[in-house]
Amino acid sequence: MKILYIFPHPDDESFGAAHAMYRQRRQGHDVYLLTLTKGEATKQRFLHNYSLEEMGEIRLREMQNVSKVLNLSGMSVLDLPDGQLKNMDPREIELVIKNEILKIEPSVIVTYTVHGISGFHDHLVTHAVVKRTFVELKEHVNWLKRLAFLTLTEEDAAKGVYFKLHGSSTDEIDCVMSVEDGDIKKCHEALDCYETFKAVIEKTNIKNAINHKVVFEFFREHFTPPLDDLFSNLENIQD
Repeated sequence: MKILYIFPHPDDESFGAAHAMYRQRRQGHDVYLLTLTKGEATKQRFLHNYSLEEMGEIRLREMQNVSKVLNLSGMSVLDLPDGQLKNMDPREIELVIKNEILKIEPSVIVTYTVHGISGFHDHLVTHAVVKRTFVELKEHVNWLKRLAFLTLTEEDAAKGVYFKLHGSSTDEIDCVMSVEDGDIKKCHEALDCYETFKAVIEKTNIKNAINHKVVFEFFREHFTPPLDDLFSNLENIQD
């Protein structure tokens, strides 16, 4: 199976779904990552005295190391303006996302849920444009089956101490994927690739927050109890 993860910034994958991505690669699935920006606008650039361009190039190199750690099948990093997606014509964002989807032909797409976990507007825009693109494409292709939204449980979201996090209720969660210790170890290694974000990684205590459950909502599907895999029940989805 092919799966495409779409996030706005470098490190979004490692703060959220890297352990799930590595598990899927272990299982033999093709796992792709699309990142819309180079994350150049991060405030961390001031700590290192980097220009926007320098920060973007450094974060790109960090992401390339992440791709190796997670053994990704492929990764694309675009150069849309970090922190400014809300000011773009959404059709421009949809077009580049659509082109990537058509190139890969994934069965499943994953992006942020409606609250974006952190609530940051780049996350919210990404959710909206990916959903819009999914709906349009699904009317014309038979290989695209499911849109899944990465989220947190409300309990895990409440543990966030560095900044406010948002979670999903039990009724909203459609998939709970279990990962192993080795998958979590790879997630930690992926986080370590972001040397320019070391201070943030330490302040958020994200490594200790990462656990053996990764949770998702589904678009226009609902499962009670939740499925245990993003590829489960795909055969029953009508084209």
